[in-house]
Amino acid sequence: MNSIRGRLLLWQISALLLTGLLVSVITYMLAWDAFNRIRDYGLEQIAYSVVRHGVEYDNDDEVRNDRGQFVSQIWAADGSLLFSSIEDIGPPPQAQGLHIIEWENTEWRVYSLKEGGLTIQVATTSASRARKFGQIAPWLLIPLGVLVVVLGFFIRAAVARALAPLEQIRGEIVQRGVLRLHALDSRGMPDEVAPLVNALSDLLARLDQAMANQRRFIADAAHELRTPLTAVKLQAQIARRAETGAERDTALAQLGEGVDRAAHLVDQLLGMARLEPEARQVTFTPVAMDVLVKRAVADFSAQADVRGIDLGVGACDPLKLVGQAESLRMMLGNLLDNALRYTPAGGRVDVELRASPGKAVLTVCDTGPGIPACERDRVFERFQRLAGADIPGSGLGLAIVKQVAAMHGGEVRLGDAPEGGLRVEITLPMG
Repeated sequence: MNSIRGRLLLWQISALLLTGLLVSVITYMLAWDAFNRIRDYGLEQIAYSVVRHGVEYDNDDEVRNDRGQFVSQIWAADGSLLFSSIEDIGPPPQAQGLHIIEWENTEWRVYSLKEGGLTIQVATTSASRARKFGQIAPWLLIPLGVLVVVLGFFIRAAVARALAPLEQIRGEIVQRGVLRLHALDSRGMPDEVAPLVNALSDLLARLDQAMANQRRFIADAAHELRTPLTAVKLQAQIARRAETGAERDTALAQLGEGVDRAAHLVDQLLGMARLEPEARQVTFTPVAMDVLVKRAVADFSAQADVRGIDLGVGACDPLKLVGQAESLRMMLGNLLDNALRYTPAGGRVDVELRASPGKAVLTVCDTGPGIPACERDRVFERFQRLAGADIPGSGLGLAIVKQVAAMHGGEVRLGDAPEGGLRVEITLPMG
């Protein structure tokens, strides 16, 4: 049974039935004990009545009724039986007081009284008394039945009322849509339900933010892709209309550059999509960060040579940290690509890796135009590029860098390089 309502009703009604059964057993035992006490007191009263008034019967019917309830006997001082309410010999005389005896395979309850040289004894069988009690015992179950029915009704109503907030929450969630992911109303909710409502509201808020980010990302990606694709289409048309081989070669060269820009943007978009928290399946392993830095610089050395830029590695401590190698490689690639794009010919790009207590500090300095202090927070946003920048790019490089650093528990700081360019410092924890 997976229903909370069903489980609550099952446990509560079962507890009610068990408690009622236990109470009934206790009530039965107490009632039986009280019944025996009253009946034993009745035997005693009959015995004293015989002492005071003797034994007299007005008719045979009274004798027969008397025999069905108890047996009365009187013995003289010499032990001779003076009177017996039954023709057969009854229970033998007992010492004064109440006794429970076994006589002729039958249990008897006997009260014996010695008075004026006579022994008066009144007895009844336990079976006869049990039959009498059995006639009234079923009435003891009526309160239990009423209790179970009434409390069962109230328990069912209480469970339904207690679970009503969950039904309310379910109804509100069903009404939510992709465009209506606002928080749930937790006012008036029970203390046990309010944390669940708050957690759901927090989840809806995060989901709404994720959906908004996704919609914005798709819209920005479509906008950014439109420009290079339009250029590629235009260059292809120019190539088709070229009248000379030189014009065709120039158009094809521009077409190749446009395709390269579009391919670079697509690669950046895919890299950014893989870094989204919803899409991550990251396994952190020990990574030799110094080896990763040297390989990245080697990969971009040809590009730096073509542009006439001095790209090199300065201090590079042999450091190992726990991270995701592919995303760290992507981060280094975007750092170097961004630095090479903005550094003019004849400039320098220096990369350093230094050890700090419990941390690895990666620094990339260039001799480009740098970034004004007022713009440094904005450049980490997606598709954000400096106003007036005529250098081709996607506006995703630094956003990817910040996202990879955050994924590893690190942080990124922008500053001024010693020679006036941009200095990017990334601090990553070693653990």
